[in-house]
Amino acid sequence: MSTTSKSVAVPISGDHDVESAAVEGPRRYIQLNQRGPFSDGVLVGHTLYLSGRIGLDETGKRVPDDIETEARNVMEDVQGVLRKAGMQMDDLVYVQVFCPDVSLWGRFNAIYCSYFTRKLLPARAFVGSGKLLFNAHFEVQGIAVKPS
Repeated sequence: MSTTSKSVAVPISGDHDVESAAVEGPRRYIQLNQRGPFSDGVLVGHTLYLSGRIGLDETGKRVPDDIETEARNVMEDVQGVLRKAGMQMDDLVYVQVFCPDVSLWGRFNAIYCSYFTRKLLPARAFVGSGKLLFNAHFEVQGIAVKPS
């Protein structure tokens, strides 16, 4: 017995460039923009898997020179993907941050923590990495779970 699945465009409200996501079987593919060969997030059941996010400026072609602005941009981008999936920052259960300069840990944390309303934060890894795309200082990916 074979099963086939169809992709169907589903309208999604939001402040971002793309107004739809694809649904294929039990998966919903979240796409904020068409910049890369990947989905910005994939919702499977109640679990959202976020692709790595970089804090690009409004042109989408470079990161800002200011570290704090870049950190805010990346967190706003994470929040945008979550919103498209009907979720919020407090739904994150795991976050992984890649950073080529781990001395920026404290500066990133100051911005990062301001995006959560609860005191118990998601599990997280802050990983020293090699050079990131666009010479970014931070790349953030994560997993979120919708409350039942």
